[in-house]
Amino acid sequence: MEKDCGAWINLLSHKVKARLNAMMQDLGITAVQSRVIYYILVHCQEGPVFQRDIENVFGLSRSTATGILQQLEKNGIIRRESYPNDARLKSLVPTQHAVELDAQVLAGLKETDRMLTRGLSDGQVQLFKETAAQMLRNLNDWNSEDADRSFDEVHTNP
Repeated sequence: MEKDCGAWINLLSHKVKARLNAMMQDLGITAVQSRVIYYILVHCQEGPVFQRDIENVFGLSRSTATGILQQLEKNGIIRRESYPNDARLKSLVPTQHAVELDAQVLAGLKETDRMLTRGLSDGQVQLFKETAAQMLRNLNDWNSEDADRSFDEVHTNP
């Protein structure tokens, strides 16, 4: 049986996570933690980074993001600091340990991407990114449409 798009995406996702987890294991972090660390390091230079940013960028639930960030904080990779403009918010600040991990994390992410795209032209990679972005927009729109429809409509008229 031929795989549908969702099956291919799921398979790729599992393989990428497994590869990154193996690469990052010696650093004491997971694949998703490596991506979060990289995001925080890059974006904290532009302004404060908050948990809601991590949730939105990575499509994570609040509880999942909380667990990831708590582990990074426990491992001394980030700190949560009160945000002066709103005491309820805590900005995510990379520690020196995060800065020390940066080069290795970036190298692991680039190596994984290099392996993933090996044998593909720049045009094919660009087309994939555009296609994946459209698929994400489709799923986001679908979720919005379902939210606008009543429960009965969603379950009787899929």
